[in-house]
Formats: sequence, C-alpha cells, structure tokens
Amino acid sequence: MLKTTPLNAAHRASGARMVDFGGWDMPVNYGSQIDEHHAVRRDAGMFDVSHMCVVDITGAGGREFLRAVLANNVGKLAVPGKALYTCLLRDDGGVLDDLIVYFLREDFFRLVVNAGTADKDLAWLVRLAAQRAPALTITPRRDVAIIAVQGPNARAKVWQALPGSEAATGALKPFSAATWGDFFIARTGYTGEDGFEIVLPAARAEEVWRALIAAGVTPCGLGARDTLRLEAGMNLYGQDMDETVSPLASGLGWTVDLEGDRDFVGKAALATPTQQLTGLLLQDGGGVLRAHQQVRTDAGDGEITSGTFSPTLGKSIALARLPATVAAGDTVRVVIRDKELKARVVKPPFVRHGKSLVS
Repeated sequence: MLKTTPLNAAHRASGARMVDFGGWDMPVNYGSQIDEHHAVRRDAGMFDVSHMCVVDITGAGGREFLRAVLANNVGKLAVPGKALYTCLLRDDGGVLDDLIVYFLREDFFRLVVNAGTADKDLAWLVRLAAQRAPALTITPRRDVAIIAVQGPNARAKVWQALPGSEAATGALKPFSAATWGDFFIARTGYTGEDGFEIVLPAARAEEVWRALIAAGVTPCGLGARDTLRLEAGMNLYGQDMDETVSPLASGLGWTVDLEGDRDFVGKAALATPTQQLTGLLLQDGGGVLRAHQQVRTDAGDGEITSGTFSPTLGKSIALARLPATVAAGDTVRVVIRDKELKARVVKPPFVRHGKSLVS
C-alpha cells in the first residue's frame, strides 16, 4: 500500500494526477506541467514535499558527531538557523544521501533527508551514534508536513498567507531558517528560485495549503519539480548520484570539506575522479535528452543521468557523467534512437532566478 502525505486528500480534491513515487502517492501535475513550471519561474508555485523526512538530533555532542559523519563541515555553522548542504557517505565514499543540516542549538541539529533513503539514513545514523555518541537522541519527525513555496514572488505570498510570519522571516538570508510559532521556515529550495520550505504540524497542512492558494500560489507536481531542478543543475538522488558513486564524480565536490585534519566517514576512500558530472545542451533537433542515453566523446564514452526538455530555454538539457578531461565548450555525440546528435558541454546551472545562463 502506498504511503500518503497529510495533503493527499487535498491533491485528489484538486484533480491532481497521482503516481507512485518511491512508494508514496504523489501528484505529478494538476493540469499543464509547463504552466506549473512557468508559475515558479515567473511568480510563485508550491510543492508538497512531506514525503521527505525531518530528523532531529538532540543531546550533547551533536556537533562533533555530525562533523565525523557528514562530508561537509558543520563546524562552519555558528549562527542558529544556519543551514549547510552536504552528503552522507558510506565507508567506501559512495553517496548514501544528499541532505540539508540546520544548526539550531549546540544540543539540537535538524536534518532533512530524501524520502527514498530515509530508512537507510536513519539506520546508518543510529548505528554510528551507538558507536560514537550514545547519548544522542535521533528522532524522525513523522508528525510534520513540508510545503515548498518557490518563485520570485514566493516570499511575499507566504507572508500574505501567513500573517505575522514576515517579522520572523523577513530578514532571513538564503540557507537560513527561523522558528515562527510551531512552524520552521527555511529560505531554501530545489528550483533555482527564491522561496521558503515550510515545516509545519501535519494537522495544519491542508489549512495552510488552501491559504497559499488563496494568496495566488500555484500548486505544482513532481513533473515541474524535476524540470525546475534540472534547469537549476541540482542532482536527483538515485539518478545523478547513489551509493556506487563518489560525490567528487557527481558534481558535489563543493559539498565535501577536505580542509584541515577533520576526519569523516568515507574520507579515506575519496580519490581524484576519472569522471565528472556536467551539463549538456542539445544542438541538433530531432530528439530529447533522457537518462541512460549513451554519450560519445573523444576521451571515451559517458552516460546521461538526467535529461529533459527545458521549458525556460526551449531546448533539451541534461546532466551527464563524462570522462574528467572533457571540458565546457566541447562538442559530444548523444545516441538517440540509433542516431548521433550533437550536444555542447556546459557548466550547470542552466537557469537561475528565471535567467538563462547558457546560450
């Protein structure tokens, strides 16, 4: 039986097309996926991301524990509410998950992990804590919902829908969060646009969803979320990286802090990669870049990990794992229906804040 979020009834009442997404019953679109995509780029759209899992880590020693188990360094987090994007690695350097960690107090850190990896993430963290920090408490928060509101007008419309919230969140900088009553509001997202991700009591999710609709926020499904994140050059776990691949070969080297003598799980296994994750922009017509298509280069073959038609650019784009010596500006050949179509290697992101970064 599929798992459901607290907003499942609201999605169905709105006529959303529902799909099985990693064991969750989730909306893929409410009407036109393209219109939902443009709503986020041009105004404000929202996503139910309650299938993701909030994990609270409380007790003395949380900072040192997370310094040892995350690839990025939570030692950088000095201001309450500040967030950090990072990877959770296996001993062999493979990516167990990519996640966000928030510093709230010295005895309170919050993680937001992916839905499909939540159970294994929790098991991994609990096992490591038992070895390294047995006094810590690791709590998955199943009593909350998460609504992501994204777009150039997203924050203003959240403040309209949630009167009084601007006082708590108006001064928030990107990758920071604040508590407003029993709401946890973070200025983060997965679209390349500004906005908030709101963690709130599950019992209030439908009320807030309706208030956001009344404020002019467009409900959006997984389809638009995927085209938006790909335009923004953001990885999808299970496609662009997984347990078999190093973060250094997944475009995530910037999330791995190798400075100083800090040790962390998986560090010893990291080595200079022979592959890289980079962007492709299709030059020839007659096809769309899709995952698993073969990419032929003068330095050897590679493969597309994520591909789509970009509604913002009007062109087909992709992330691809290619030999490390391939450079931005190079021309490669993508095999589509037994034909080789030319694509240009570009450095992601493709779009940010509604603006094209490639030509």
